[in-house]
This record gives sequence, C-alpha cells and structure tokens, in this order.
Amino acid sequence: MAFRGKEMMKKLVKKVGAETLTPELKEKLKACVPDSKVVMGRAKRGLYAGRHIQYGNRVSEDGGNKSRRCWKPNVQEKRLFSYIFDRHIKVKVTTHALRCIDKAGGIDEYLLKTPYQKMDTEMGLFWKTKVEQRYAELGQMEVAFFNPEDEAKFEQGFKDLNIAKKEARREARKEARRKMYGDYGGEEKGEGEASLEAGGSESHQDDHGWLEANA
Repeated sequence: MAFRGKEMMKKLVKKVGAETLTPELKEKLKACVPDSKVVMGRAKRGLYAGRHIQYGNRVSEDGGNKSRRCWKPNVQEKRLFSYIFDRHIKVKVTTHALRCIDKAGGIDEYLLKTPYQKMDTEMGLFWKTKVEQRYAELGQMEVAFFNPEDEAKFEQGFKDLNIAKKEARREARKEARRKMYGDYGGEEKGEGEASLEAGGSESHQDDHGWLEANA
C-alpha cells in the first residue's frame, strides 16, 4: 500500500523517456514528488483528485458500540478525449475528479492547471508530464496560415470529395441490389403487369356484352 516517491520518480522518467524529458520539467517533477507518501495501490492506476480510503467508526444505534470501518471512493472507468493527443484516454477516475475535469474544461486543461503537489498518483503525474511535454513540442512547430481564397478552395474540394463519396456509395448499393435480385424482380413485375392488362381487357369485354344485351 505504501511506496517510495523515489521509485515513483524512476517509473515516471522511464515511462515518459529520460531523453525527451527537459531538465526544467524533470527538476520540477522531482521537487514535487515527496520522498515517501502513503497512497492506496489502485490510486496509482487512475486520477483520484485527492480522494482515497478513509477510516472511521461504525456506531450502533442502541448501545453506541463502535467498530472500525472504511469508506472507499466512488471510482468509475471512463474514456476521456484529449485534444492534444487527438485520441481517447481510458482511465479510472473518481466522481470528484470528473467534476474537476468538467470545471477545468477537459482532461488536458485539468492536467495543465492542477499543480504537481495535488497530483499524488503515479498516473496523474505521468499524464501531466506527457501533456506538458506535448505542449512544448507543439510550441516549437511552425504554423502556416492560408488566405481566404485558398481556404475557400480547400472547403470546396472537401465538399466535392464528400459528394463523390456519396455517389460512389449509392452506385455500390445499386450494384449490390442488382446482383442480389438480378432480373427476377423485373420479369415478375412484367408478368404481373401483363396479367393485369389481360384481366382488364376481359372485364371490359364482359361489360360491353352486358350493355348490348340490356339494350
């Protein structure tokens, strides 16, 4: 249940990568990780936002007898979308951590705004370090801007591509129906129309004969 902060630091550096980790970020991470800290085992595999097992007494209503008990946090397994990594992150979080994430505006903002001292779990420190490292990499990238004419051309190109995809899907469905049913439906339809026309002509002749007889 208890583990050393130095061991946590070694694991984090190994996961993130010692070569890609900047010295400033490493020193900041090392200063915030305590030498020894008691954290429950499963909290190392999720974002608990300071919520851990609490211990107390269960008091009976009749005699006031006390017995030891514990309160476990409400942990949920969620898929949170990260805009920085452009993918979903599957992580175990407490309901308190979910409220904090919603208040911050997303998992990325929560990890960036929360200080290292409050990230008392191994996974929280790991993802916070990854997000800060990713932000540093994005800050060094060059950004290219397009004029409105080029943007309009790109937008029209995407629209034409979507229209072409829809037409291709429609033709594929028609071809699949044609292969599935063949000309059987058309032949059956032609025979049905011929029988209807024959029946209509016979009924018309009968009506004409009845009118002549009555006349």
